[in-house]
Amino acid sequence: MLVLQILVLFISVSFFFYGLGCFYSPKMYEEFNRFGLNPLQRKLTGFFQMLGAGGLVLGFYFLPLLGLSAAIGLVVLMSLGFGVRLKIKDNFIQSFPSLFFALLNLVVAYKFVVFFELF
Repeated sequence: MLVLQILVLFISVSFFFYGLGCFYSPKMYEEFNRFGLNPLQRKLTGFFQMLGAGGLVLGFYFLPLLGLSAAIGLVVLMSLGFGVRLKIKDNFIQSFPSLFFALLNLVVAYKFVVFFELF
């Protein structure tokens, strides 16, 4: 349980601040332009990242099915992010964080199923 709790907190904090950056950081504005994405897509990405962060925390402490859903949503979001990185031909170091967080959220989703005996 401690490993799951640490992962949930690490991922939640990371996604919460990255999501905020999508709304307020000039560097994020530049990155999304480089990705070929428009401002609405940047804001939606930030919204879904913050939603996923909150869902993981609430899911861990109160509603495990919500946590599982949030983890799966973040897997999808980060897999799409990894796809965008591949499409624009970013190198491995630039692409790795999206792949890492996709895989990490996949592990968290699995741990939610096992630990909370979902399904």
